Amino acid sequence: MITKINNRTFTQFECTTGKIFDYSNSEFPSNLHAWNSLEQGEGLVMKNPSSTYYGYVYEDDKTILSTSVGDFPLNKGMYFSLPGCGVISGGKGIVIEREEFKGFFTLGGPIEEKGRLKYIDGCTDSILVPPVKLGDPCLNVLYFPPHINQTEHTHSSVRIVMVAKGRGECITRNADIPSEKEYIPLVPGTIFVVREEQLHAFRTFDDSEMVVVAYHPDSDFGPQDDNHPMLNRTIVSGTSAAEIEAIKTK
Repeated sequence: MITKINNRTFTQFECTTGKIFDYSNSEFPSNLHAWNSLEQGEGLVMKNPSSTYYGYVYEDDKTILSTSVGDFPLNKGMYFSLPGCGVISGGKGIVIEREEFKGFFTLGGPIEEKGRLKYIDGCTDSILVPPVKLGDPCLNVLYFPPHINQTEHTHSSVRIVMVAKGRGECITRNADIPSEKEYIPLVPGTIFVVREEQLHAFRTFDDSEMVVVAYHPDSDFGPQDDNHPMLNRTIVSGTSAAEIEAIKTK
């Protein structure tokens, strides 16, 4: 593991093939991996059958995702979630492993030019891989227009991020002197982690937007057994099946 910056709030990593960040002892056990076939000529083996792997292709050079159900070519800007084992090779990018979780097998992208959901301070967001159920992990893409000076904030869980394009800065607090701020430059290909409950913000400049792909290990959003579209939109004698099921369980 090569760590370029580590101030306990923000940790930055090189894109080298293999595991580069271990967060498996956390409430939501996750690991950050990368692959860089452009420089190292080798792919990444995803070998834990009880994990789900979330990946993003930063650069494409005949990138192939090999799985038990077949091989899938991926282009720059595409993403995936893979429950169980596989191999990603060609090009380079990141893969985040969520241990002891079975997600859906998903292929998508390339990422769009604009986000579909509002986010703070004029930014936008799109959910690339949504939570299968309430509380599950998700993969997002965040869009920061030029000249954004984001409000300082925290997250209740770790964020694992890669800059897809553009440039900006992450503003954090000095761990030893909290009254002092640190300004960390972000450029395309930067891989970093922001730890939970740590104050930080992002800003961009007049001449550049910034787009980042971000993994969340948990969510407070998603379908539930008693609240999902198929159930809610099933009408029995004028009443939603969700309401009928709720009455049955009382």
